Amino acid sequence: MSNFDQSHTSCQAMRAFDYTDLDGHLLQLLVAVVEAGSITGAAQRLGVTQSAVSHLLDKLRAITGDALFVKSGRGIVATARAEQLATKARALLAGMSDFAMQGEFDPARWIGTFAIAANDFQRDLLLPPLMAWLRERAPGLALRVIPSNIPSLELLRQENCQMVISPRPPDGGDVMQKRLFEDQPRVFFDPTQRQAPQTLNDYQAAEHITVVYEPRRALDLDQWLAARGVQRQFKVMVPGFAALPAFIKDSQLLATVPGLLRQHLLKDFAHAPVPLACPTMPMYMIWHRRYSNDSSHRWLREGLSRISLKINETADMAIETQAGSAGSFLESLHL
Repeated sequence: MSNFDQSHTSCQAMRAFDYTDLDGHLLQLLVAVVEAGSITGAAQRLGVTQSAVSHLLDKLRAITGDALFVKSGRGIVATARAEQLATKARALLAGMSDFAMQGEFDPARWIGTFAIAANDFQRDLLLPPLMAWLRERAPGLALRVIPSNIPSLELLRQENCQMVISPRPPDGGDVMQKRLFEDQPRVFFDPTQRQAPQTLNDYQAAEHITVVYEPRRALDLDQWLAARGVQRQFKVMVPGFAALPAFIKDSQLLATVPGLLRQHLLKDFAHAPVPLACPTMPMYMIWHRRYSNDSSHRWLREGLSRISLKINETADMAIETQAGSAGSFLESLHL
């Protein structure tokens, strides 16, 4: 078939439908396939059959006049057009949700995806209990987690990021923030290999591990200690907190990191105060001003605030039961 014939056939297919054939189900489908990267994954997320997804994709292709997805190896990838349309689809779905929820907000009827940007510390501390809380109250809501790195205004202005959790709110008149908690740093170590440092000299003489985000951004605490003349021997530098346990185990390394890591990632290790009075680390939830009066967004912010309060209230208990399971920690929140 010539290029002309292919184009003619495509135009005929497009004339079979028009934009009024679009509905929320088609928009949800497009976003699901783009994010899942497969027909199977989208079908599982939407709770429909693969054949149903394929049928609706054919309808979308006819409306848009684009292939939307092409084969790549054993999977599929979205075309540039599909990526653009998915961004618009998310905004349209948010508008439809807001339209349907005018008046009293009912979280049980909330169907959609809420995207939160967070790095590994705040992600693992706050988002699992948030998801457990949502599962009971808003079972139709899916949580999408993306890395925050150093949060930028551009990240918050994007339609596909509704909230950022970070100790570093970006400056901007269209950005809102609320402090969730303040955390005191602790020194973590493997008690089978060493004892806690008793003095500042012991601390400086030890070997240390720390987190350095790309490109070579040190933790605020590390910068604060260095500025006060505390000299440490860094033997290992990793790109995120998730890598710490494997290096600390069976070693004499010290890790000076947020104390609330004792409630999940570093729960199997001993910890002690830093042998020097250190500043606390604040943590904020941050969002764009356009969401400030959105009833669903406000409801989720209130829920996250309550979860943070419970985490602070159980911090002392976690010190006494640091060998407890992650499951028992979630149960202790009583949300």
